[in-house]
Amino acid sequence: MDLDVFVAAHRAEWDRLAELVRRSGRLRGPEADELVRLYQRAATHLSIVRSSAPDPAVLARLSALVAKARSAVTGTHNPAWREVGLFFSRRFPAAVYRGWPWWVATTVVFLGVTAVLSAWIAGDEAVRATIAAPEEIRAMTRPGGGYEAYYSSEPAGSFATQVWTNNARVAAASLVLGVLLGLPVLFVLWTNALNLAVGIGLMTAAGRGEFFLGLLAPHGLLELTAVFVAAGTGLRLGWTVIDPGRRSRSAALAREGRSVVVIALGLVVVLLVSGLIEAFVTPSGLPTWARVGIGVAAEAAFLAYVFVLGRRAAAAGETGDLDPRAAGDEAPARG
Repeated sequence: MDLDVFVAAHRAEWDRLAELVRRSGRLRGPEADELVRLYQRAATHLSIVRSSAPDPAVLARLSALVAKARSAVTGTHNPAWREVGLFFSRRFPAAVYRGWPWWVATTVVFLGVTAVLSAWIAGDEAVRATIAAPEEIRAMTRPGGGYEAYYSSEPAGSFATQVWTNNARVAAASLVLGVLLGLPVLFVLWTNALNLAVGIGLMTAAGRGEFFLGLLAPHGLLELTAVFVAAGTGLRLGWTVIDPGRRSRSAALAREGRSVVVIALGLVVVLLVSGLIEAFVTPSGLPTWARVGIGVAAEAAFLAYVFVLGRRAAAAGETGDLDPRAAGDEAPARG
């Protein structure tokens, strides 16, 4: 084989392949097909040169070109840090933003129910008597009593871990159990609303309602928002079972289920932040305005993260679904 003639005959193809490799992230459909075709031809050319005219310079060029083309065709694994960056800058906020009508509605209903129950408990002594004996209520609501002492009952590090684990369990239950038509999610919400209303109602009846809200606000704003996001997502998943829309039920559940995974992973971090605030800020000696200010700042940062960054990512086409490489394939429907 005349190597010079061979190189001259195929140089244009190799140059075109090198150009497509450089632009591999921005190729249209026909160009992607061309990339695959030229990669296969270049791999054949490399084999021919190795067996017939193993010139070092040509081998080096073709080997490097084929290796780069193979990476462009098969896809390279993004570094872990880049995947994490994409997750928190696009996928997670977009997934939360897409479900905002569900979790905002959940928030409104939850707070409304909690307010009604709290007022009922605070204003009716007979209701309070069904909750606990008067001496037990006094022990819980007095200065330094059970509600106040709870936040400093353990070392801050251990307490943060305990709170984080418990809140993550509640959020996970709300997310996963939504597939059962959303009914378990409603039970989880009711239980949490009732527990919160009992605390607010008893402390208000004891004349310490504002103090109790000052204890709740630093961590509770972000913590409850995370629970509402989880519950709203779970309810949306339950509704998908009932009404999958134009998609098949299995395809709809697969997509919504993958978004649930994305939200679950993101909420782990959100709940970690709220747990740290509850362990280190809520029982601290800071004045109430400072502690509440930290909670408000954390909540405002999360809402801005969702409604600014998440909205922008959703507008750019991000659905909050898993990376297609991790999502798996859907079985074709049989007609």
